[in-house]
Amino acid sequence: MNKRIIFHIDVNNAFLSWSAVKLLNEGYKKDIRTIPAVIAGSETERRGIVLAKSPVAKKYGIVTAETIYQAKKKCKDLEVYNPDYKWYYKKSYELMKYLSNFSPLLEQYSVDECFLDMTGMNYIYKDYIELAHKIKDEIKEKFGYTVNIGIGNNKLCAKMASDFEKPDKVHTLLEDEIAKKLWPLPVRDLFMVGRKTAEVLNSLNINTIYELAKTDEKKLKKYFKNQADYLKKASLGLDDSKVIPRSNTTTSISVSETLPYDFVDPDKLKEILFRQTEEVTRQLRYQKQYAKTVAVIYKNSSFNNYSAQEKLTNPTNSTKTIYKKVVEIFDKNYREDPIRLIGVRLSDFTNKNEHQLSLFENNEDSDESEIQKTIDDINTKFGAASVIPASLKIIGKSKSKRNLNNKN
Repeated sequence: MNKRIIFHIDVNNAFLSWSAVKLLNEGYKKDIRTIPAVIAGSETERRGIVLAKSPVAKKYGIVTAETIYQAKKKCKDLEVYNPDYKWYYKKSYELMKYLSNFSPLLEQYSVDECFLDMTGMNYIYKDYIELAHKIKDEIKEKFGYTVNIGIGNNKLCAKMASDFEKPDKVHTLLEDEIAKKLWPLPVRDLFMVGRKTAEVLNSLNINTIYELAKTDEKKLKKYFKNQADYLKKASLGLDDSKVIPRSNTTTSISVSETLPYDFVDPDKLKEILFRQTEEVTRQLRYQKQYAKTVAVIYKNSSFNNYSAQEKLTNPTNSTKTIYKKVVEIFDKNYREDPIRLIGVRLSDFTNKNEHQLSLFENNEDSDESEIQKTIDDINTKFGAASVIPASLKIIGKSKSKRNLNNKN
């Protein structure tokens, strides 16, 4: 039986690279990848957060998720460009369509990365490393930006490999390379190990992935409970998860976010869910589709996953309607535990807006469609959340009088 061969393709600095390509196509004289530049939301509405940074900006110590104000204190000549999500979705679709030529098993992991299962394709492609270089170079030539490609015998190792030296590189992390390439790395570099987990591991004198791999799982369970099983397997380079392509009948759009620390404040979590709802509904409208099912996804500090979903009365792509449902699901199902990752998923798509009205119901989605299109156009041009309807800000307000603090 052939060992699995998995590719992980990751666009280098996607938002900034894709914006650079667009600007150059429009005749812009600067390549923003070669100057101190960032992609960031509007500085009004407190949305001025760095989403992506150029290599030059990185040299000034500018980091993702800091404010524009903080970034400009580090580099007074910093140039700020608004995100263009409509363009990003277009470039993402273009990339995935190109990559699907190499294997029918493509799983889009996020807007700028995916897995390809190449197992058993050796009768077509004799040398996988040579093929990866071919793909990488063709993307650069055809589309004008670079990618990293990681090759492993499972998704975890392929993902880890693609995060090795950047940009424009091909790396392998195969079974016989675990000891040489994975084990010497600090534990914080292991996929899904956050700052808090790394700090606890370091306090136990577990500083490298090798030391983690050699630690008795019973000891890990004392400190990490259900997370211990993942930590042990990942440190050994073990992962049996499959590459699952999107099918036309079960199409879904999802966005999730690993938080910088564990969140317990419901209002803060709803703010994140609002941003995520904006993103998934904007993509849904771009695809000219309507969703029938909404889900909220959680991963808590113990690495336990749970989710809840509900059907909508009518299929919709309205941000207001879907966010209202997201908040309802959250209020019913949030367990008040520290949240490490949270996300929104839309599914059960249709191309028809089949809205059945009762005798006394107003079709708000229909009334709002033109307004929403205008808002999308403005936000696309000037940055996400440049315009937010006041009604959307009110929906997520928690009715609870609890004052819960975020915990590190």
